[in-house]
Amino acid sequence: MKINEIRELSTKEIQERIDEERRSLVDLRFTHSLKQLTNTSKLKDTKKTIARLLTELANREKDEQKEATVTEASNVEKADA
Repeated sequence: MKINEIRELSTKEIQERIDEERRSLVDLRFTHSLKQLTNTSKLKDTKKTIARLLTELANREKDEQKEATVTEASNVEKADA
């Protein structure tokens, strides 16, 4: 999943996708341990997708905190004026 596709998702969709990818990773690891996984690069790709999703989620949370801080600061300035 590309970063552009991830940015188009809502926060709830990202969280759902993280859960889905983690379940997929567990299944892939299990299949790999039984020596039935023929394409082991799927493990790496799934891990990277999870990391991209988590990074975007963290960035969104950081942006929300910044906006909240700016809003609080502007409210304090208005109260002082």
